[in-house]
Amino acid sequence: MNQPDVPRNQISLSDFQALIHAMYYEKDAQRGASGTFMWLMEEIGELAAALRADNDRENLEEEFADVLAWLTTIANVAGVDLTAAVQKKYGRGCPGCGHLVCTCSMDEKP
Repeated sequence: MNQPDVPRNQISLSDFQALIHAMYYEKDAQRGASGTFMWLMEEIGELAAALRADNDRENLEEEFADVLAWLTTIANVAGVDLTAAVQKKYGRGCPGCGHLVCTCSMDEKP
């Protein structure tokens, strides 16, 4: 199997999505979006616990990476290009107010 050529010191969202696809897509497709979503929820719970602990930087970084990986997995199963989706929604600024630095009220979800 060919390995994606990913620089060790940086990785784009597109590169990451391709990497996750290469590593896990066959298993992920068999599990499906809803089964994969349950794994994402477990990882979000682990991230919440790491945020509460607030003293283990390495664990916090691992949990953020896990959440991103599982979210990317669901995008792969659903056929969503994350780079295109992010660019479309956030590429011109806040989707609520349209500014690069959000000026929406704190009561609003941008």
